[in-house]
Amino acid sequence: MTATTTLTLGGLLAALLVLTANLHPWWTGTREMKMLAPFGKGFSAAACAAACPGGLLGWAHSRSGTVANGAGERTSAVATGTDSGTGLTGGQLVGLGSTGAVVAVLVVFLVGLAYKKAGKADKRRIIGGAFVGSVLLLTAGVAGALAWLPGALDTAGAVVVDAVQGAGIL
Repeated sequence: MTATTTLTLGGLLAALLVLTANLHPWWTGTREMKMLAPFGKGFSAAACAAACPGGLLGWAHSRSGTVANGAGERTSAVATGTDSGTGLTGGQLVGLGSTGAVVAVLVVFLVGLAYKKAGKADKRRIIGGAFVGSVLLLTAGVAGALAWLPGALDTAGAVVVDAVQGAGIL
């Protein structure tokens, strides 16, 4: 299976369609922040996966770009008759260390548990958040805005390791 780290206009279209479908009920409803929580959980898991340079989480992140590009390019071609295969400036999160990897996996695991417990509508919102987050994190703008995340994951992981090892207690 192939995967991409380059997002096209079609991939962006696919992500924006899913984002719009998730934000529309919130916008037309009561606009309570708790309505966005499932989407945010999925986005958070995707951001942690995007920080992973490889492995299953890194592969899933890069594979989302391939899926989005294909679906978005077909949608654009059918709906408008135009080619949307132009690539966007790519970006990625770099610098995740082994302590941060522990936290990244833990966050994805917790979101997986939340998914199992969620109702049908919230499950779709979690998946939508994960898809949108993973796809948008292939762009330079969103990856640049979250460039602090690998460092934060590493710091949180170092705190956990220090606590488990008893650093500062004795």
